[in-house]
Amino acid sequence: MQSGAPFDFQNDVIERSKSIPVLVDFWAPWCGPCRILAPVLESLAERHAGKWLLVKVNTEEFPEVAARYGVRGIPNVKLFSHGEVIDEFTGALSEYQIEQWLRTALPSPWAEQVQRASAEIADGNAAAAVTLLEEVLASEPGNTKAASMLIRLILFSRPEEAMRLAEPLEGEPEYADLSDAVRTLGSLLARPAAALPEGASREPYGLAVESLRAGDLDRALDRFIGVLREDRYYDDDGSRKACIAIFRLLGEEHEITMKYRRTFDRAF
Repeated sequence: MQSGAPFDFQNDVIERSKSIPVLVDFWAPWCGPCRILAPVLESLAERHAGKWLLVKVNTEEFPEVAARYGVRGIPNVKLFSHGEVIDEFTGALSEYQIEQWLRTALPSPWAEQVQRASAEIADGNAAAAVTLLEEVLASEPGNTKAASMLIRLILFSRPEEAMRLAEPLEGEPEYADLSDAVRTLGSLLARPAAALPEGASREPYGLAVESLRAGDLDRALDRFIGVLREDRYYDDDGSRKACIAIFRLLGEEHEITMKYRRTFDRAF
């Protein structure tokens, strides 16, 4: 909001943010970095019209608002959604940096549908969850939360698609373990049984892969560890890689991981 314009923070930011995210730029006329940041924000606001609104608050004219929201250095940009600050940054970031920040900071319009999918998973309705998540990704391909959930649901039945969905997650620290696990397990699942290397371990290794394909991770780990004990280097150390991938997929606190982790560590 420009200096001198009628302004009501409650209406123009808090209430408005209940229907669309509002980006508030706290600035002052004497602030050099503010003058650098302003045109960048205005350009982005125009480019993303309809996704979020830009409101400019002069801290010289509205010091009480700045104090209420803990503005200690300017420019300070705060993102409001449903009346609350959900993210912020301070300083004159570049356009690229702000774009990257917005990509993760902005709430998804599909958040409610992702929550519904999560509830369906908790209730054991995987098919319904898959449908909901596919709808989300059709409209918002960059929704990493929806992608990560869908990957877990389809990995064993549609490994090629799971690997495709996991590729963009490689650079996301939160999903690094999932991406690595899907790359390893997906490649194993997508390979025909006839393509397994010859050798004494071919049959038990193939049975471990079949358990994996059936989603029986408990049995798969037991069988992979059995192969590992007899022939660690079969299929280019495939059993060890598969076990690590399963642990990463489940997480260190999962009961199956805890059941087999020590046995795995002692197998070689």
